[in-house]
Amino acid sequence: MTLKTIVKSLAIFAVAGGVAIQSAQAKDLRLAPGVPPAHPAHTPLYTEFVPALAEESDGRLGGQIMGTEIASLGNMRTALRSGLVEAGLLLPAYFPADLPNFNLIGDMALLGTNSYAMNGAVTEYIATCDACQAELKQMGIVYTSTHTTDVYHLLTNKPVTTVEDLQGMRLRVGGSQYSRWLEAMGGTPTSTPVGETFESLSQGVIDGSIASSADIISFRLEDAIDYLTYIGLGTFHSTISHATGQPAWNSLSAEDREAVARASTRASALATQRWAYEMPAEADQVARDSGIEILEADESLHEATRNFAEKDLVYAAEQAESRYGVSDAAAKLERFQELVEKWNGIIEEIGEDPEAVAEAINREVWNEVDFTNYGT
Repeated sequence: MTLKTIVKSLAIFAVAGGVAIQSAQAKDLRLAPGVPPAHPAHTPLYTEFVPALAEESDGRLGGQIMGTEIASLGNMRTALRSGLVEAGLLLPAYFPADLPNFNLIGDMALLGTNSYAMNGAVTEYIATCDACQAELKQMGIVYTSTHTTDVYHLLTNKPVTTVEDLQGMRLRVGGSQYSRWLEAMGGTPTSTPVGETFESLSQGVIDGSIASSADIISFRLEDAIDYLTYIGLGTFHSTISHATGQPAWNSLSAEDREAVARASTRASALATQRWAYEMPAEADQVARDSGIEILEADESLHEATRNFAEKDLVYAAEQAESRYGVSDAAAKLERFQELVEKWNGIIEEIGEDPEAVAEAINREVWNEVDFTNYGT
């Protein structure tokens, strides 16, 4: 072999070795949305998280999206704690006893009037809430960001426009405040898993669901309901978009932890755009094409809802303290209300653009966090 051939071979080996080293440095996180691809918590919440992760980490991080057969919403905590999944969608409302401080503000659905603003308010609150962070650490989970639904309405197989119409109805609810609201209106809440909504409706187990109209698309409810009543029952924002298991988080550098949080925030804003601003219009069209009658709630039902919301703030604080041992619940709710007002103002100023929203959250929240300590 000539000297020229040897030098050329060594150069090729060095380049190949460099590629191998670079690939070895890249880490693909095992990701679990826990919902089917049609759902906005899968597409774009996870499909856009992967490229955002690569971009924010300068190619050091990537992701592999796993199906619901690997991890569902119901077993996500177990999947994260076992290491089967390294980041997944976690719904704190499923764990009221384990995450009472998180659920104190996650439970305040009726405060949500702008979905983007709730992304910012919840993210800032949880990232700076010592009691919330202690709960999450106990669960072995790190908070990254929150995405928010469209305002909730009534999806039913009986017409509802008044308080009287709700008497005796069994509706699926996704949170405690919705349960309390329905009980106050004379109905009966059920904790049917969201993935079982279609089956429960079809079998007559429930009469409907309190949910985003987007569920008509996400869970194919057009053949299971007959009525969609617009009422505007606030937002569902009790979410951790890409809850990261403690072992995976601890294995990351401070720079890569920040990359996860910033990428999560970007994906959450896109998911909120899809869920709250695009899908409702599409769902309306599906409803009309399927013969679902679209109704408007009567003013009496709106007034009853406003009266309930005012009284429920006091009740929620009392319940959080007496039942779950949350300290200073009223003060915490007051702080959260202030953050909701702050973020309503920010969104009014910057507009309802997902990129601008994500930039604002990253600036207001994650730029102020020390990632050498956060989540550890």
